[in-house]
Amino acid sequence: MRKLVYYVAISLDGFISRADGRFDFFPDDDPQYFSAYADSLREFDTVLMGRHTFEVGTRAGVTNPYVPYGPGQLYVFSRTHPDVEDPAVQMVRENAGAFVRELKAREGRNLYLCGGAELATALFDENLIDEVIVKLNPVMVGQGKSLLTRAFGSIRLKLTETRIFESGVMFLRYRVTPTTPTPI
Repeated sequence: MRKLVYYVAISLDGFISRADGRFDFFPDDDPQYFSAYADSLREFDTVLMGRHTFEVGTRAGVTNPYVPYGPGQLYVFSRTHPDVEDPAVQMVRENAGAFVRELKAREGRNLYLCGGAELATALFDENLIDEVIVKLNPVMVGQGKSLLTRAFGSIRLKLTETRIFESGVMFLRYRVTPTTPTPI
């Protein structure tokens, strides 16, 4: 069975973006990091994201930035966003949990959950996320959007891999320990 991997950049103080969705505070001057990131995408053939995350890219004129790196199909979870003309992008209007369960059962490489926090929270609720890869960035922004949209009683993670780059960015890979997350 394919794994669902929540792969996300985060600031040292726990934010994945500014309140308006921009993530311009992440360092972008480390070629070693960008090369490693591009290589890591070969693990995936499918990308999942919510509407807000997708709209950040479309505002920049990009509908599917992941195709050159390996993943070919992008699923955007939204009940309101109009369909797009890119055949590699499919809007998903049904229940995220049921759809992701079906995707995980298909043959293929792992699934890349690119964001955002609302979709990740919903998929954690249903115990569908198998791994978390955090790209921990050496920057603090004070406020913004958190990794998840609400607190949980606990989700246990086991560190399985670390990688540190010259810029101070760290890749931290965790396996989710099967438990039932309980909202606080």
